[in-house]
Amino acid sequence: MHTTRKLLPTTLLLGTALVVGSAQAAEVVYERIATEHLDLRLERLATGLAHPWAVAQLPDGRFLVSERPGRLTLIDEAGDVRHLEGVPEVNARGQGGLLDVVLHPDYGTGDGEHDWIYFTWSKADGGGTATALSRGRLGDGALEEVEELFVQDRFSGPGRHYGSRLAWLPDGTLLMSIGDRGSEPPRAQDKGDHAGSVLRLTETGGVPDDNPFLDEPEVLDELFTAGNRNIQGMIVNRHGEAWATEHGPRGGDELNHLQAGENYGWPEVSLGRDYATGEPIGADSLPGMRDPVHVFDGTLAPSGLTEVTADAFPDWQGDLLAGGLRSERLMRLTLAEGELADHEVILDGHIGRVRDVRQGHDGALYLLNDDAPGSLYRLVPAD
Repeated sequence: MHTTRKLLPTTLLLGTALVVGSAQAAEVVYERIATEHLDLRLERLATGLAHPWAVAQLPDGRFLVSERPGRLTLIDEAGDVRHLEGVPEVNARGQGGLLDVVLHPDYGTGDGEHDWIYFTWSKADGGGTATALSRGRLGDGALEEVEELFVQDRFSGPGRHYGSRLAWLPDGTLLMSIGDRGSEPPRAQDKGDHAGSVLRLTETGGVPDDNPFLDEPEVLDELFTAGNRNIQGMIVNRHGEAWATEHGPRGGDELNHLQAGENYGWPEVSLGRDYATGEPIGADSLPGMRDPVHVFDGTLAPSGLTEVTADAFPDWQGDLLAGGLRSERLMRLTLAEGELADHEVILDGHIGRVRDVRQGHDGALYLLNDDAPGSLYRLVPAD
């Protein structure tokens, strides 16, 4: 069974909402949103952000938010916003800019050795741009000890399909998506090109010694998967499985189970259509190419993906939450034996274009909307 929940009329209220482990003041945007298993309350924690792209919660409860024009923003428990110095100069043309942000999986443990903030961004050089990975440490009002770890192999025309989600595997290696860069889709089938792929890197940006294509000299060593058009939602779940949501053209948006060495078909395989002609692009399926687990109806325009494991959502355990840009939706996806068993629309226009969704360590769900001004939201059970 799947259901669609529409906007519920409500009045904006100003108040204080409490989540276990948090005392953050919040503006209640929707007091009650009905879903299949529970009612939810939607709160706005901070606003005035410029096209926010990703959110990461620090161990002390504060948030780091990347803003596409090139700002890394620290948001405290009162909702106050502070822009950090020390971020590299990004190329913010079109879809480019400051993109994903994640913490090292051991951030906040031990003596601070692993207190690194990882972020992706569009780097300019010679009239083109490339997706880059850097890391730095949080200082007093600034990002310090910034290191550039990786830059994709080819710079090309700026503005489109940077991909750029990050997710940690259980072995401490880092997955990084790179889009096909838009103007030349066949790059996704060229394994001598980073475009249109997922990479697997060490924590310092190097090549793990068990990457799947190391024995193939014509393939770049960093590649983990190929044939990916533009992944903007990616998560490694509690079972260590990598899942991704990927943009298709004019429909054909996909949910994929990412596995080492697989080719996901783009542009040879797609259920999307050409923007100009409306004609189908590629075949529905081909030998040697992995079919998506699910193709979304219509256009989701996916961005942001998380797994629900918090006790506050007992009926959603193990489900994925996928954000949508053009659709303005947040969808709940239930998996069973590697297949999509159920889905439900949780938000439908409530905050506009959903750019990111993350589960915080406090058990709440946090979302960003792609707008100027954009906002940071929290989603919790209503009761």
